[in-house]
Parts: sequence; C-alpha cells; structure tokens
Amino acid sequence: MKLVNKGDRNEGTQMRSDWRLPLCTGKERLKVNGEKAHPTQKPESLLERVILSSSNPDDIILDPFFGTGTTGTVAKKFGRHWIGIESDARYISIAKKRIDIITPDSALDVIQSAERPIKEKRIPFRSLIEKGYIHEGQVLYFGRYDNTQAIVLPNGQLKYEEFTGSIHKVGSNIQKAPCNGWLAWYYIEQDSGNREPIDLLRKKLRKWLAQENMICDYHKEAL
Repeated sequence: MKLVNKGDRNEGTQMRSDWRLPLCTGKERLKVNGEKAHPTQKPESLLERVILSSSNPDDIILDPFFGTGTTGTVAKKFGRHWIGIESDARYISIAKKRIDIITPDSALDVIQSAERPIKEKRIPFRSLIEKGYIHEGQVLYFGRYDNTQAIVLPNGQLKYEEFTGSIHKVGSNIQKAPCNGWLAWYYIEQDSGNREPIDLLRKKLRKWLAQENMICDYHKEAL
C-alpha cells in the first residue's frame, strides 16, 4: 500500500511523503460468514498515524465515510471522541459492535505525553554563522562520506557549483528529492577531525540560548 501525505513535516525531522503500510489482513480484517465485511477496510496503523499526528486527547474526530468503524475504533483507543457518518445499515451494525469492545489503550498516558513534544526554538542556519559556530567560506560536506562539497555564504546560504540556496534547497538539488539540510550537511569537527552533522551545532546553539535566557530571567527577578 502506498499512501501519500503532503503535510507531515516538523522541525528537525521530515516524515516521508510516501507512507508504506501493510494491507488490512489477518485477524484485523473483519469478516461475515467468511467473507470480507467491507471491500476497502483500512488498516488501523494508518488511522493511528493520522489521528496521533493531527489531534490531541479529547478532540473530536469526524469521519464522513465511516464504513466499519476503523476511525472510531482508533479514536476511542487513543482517548479521542468521534463522529461517524455512514449510509449502510449493515456497516453501522458492524462498527457499533467493533467499537463497543474497545477500551482506551493502557499506554495512553505515555502516548499523550510523547505525541505533542515541547516545540523547540527555531534556529535559522544563519544564526550559526552569526554566533561563530560556522564561518563564511567554510566547506560543508553532503553526507558523512560523500565528497560533494558546498561553500557557506555570508547570508546563510550555500553555494554548490552554480546553484545557490538554503541548506535544504541545495541538498534537494543534489539528491533530486526533498532534503532535511540539518541532517544532510556535515562539517569537520576540529578536535576529532571527524565529520559531524550541522544539526549538532544547532543543538549546541539552542542549549546556549536556553542558558542565556535563564540568566536573563534570573537577573530580571533580582531587579
């Protein structure tokens, strides 16, 4: 199964635009008298990914094509409310029986705390130059072992051959596919001489900024 999702993207990681999930088979597949209860029953793993990535506990999930209730089953399992719309009385009956036996997941508390992490402060690549973590004219390498190189420009962009752009756009131009530049580009760490992802420098800068904010807050309280 190949399912296309165009919107899932977050800071630091980027979910692939293609979701590859197994078909609904085995015990999960609902059957009546040995026949499939619904010809296009969706796998619960698909709805789990959609619901957990786009809603919070106690939100209401609407499915206007409810079928045999996969959306309602997963919504109830993960502490969401649901509204289902279905015209086929046979499917409605199957969905009701299916959802009635569901109890909220025993790991719900863990899932609730993990599914909406605290949003970290956004760090533009240019900030690494301004704070001295990266320098104008420095060479960055595309991958830990690849010899493809780009030059850091004063405005925070990279220059690769005749192409100029952000760390993401240049990386995308090289691999002809979407690219998370923070993980794709590497610098030479002076102490070890090893290549390290520039995301490591972003984390260092984010930590330094957090410490600076704590110091500022302390001084404000002292005044």
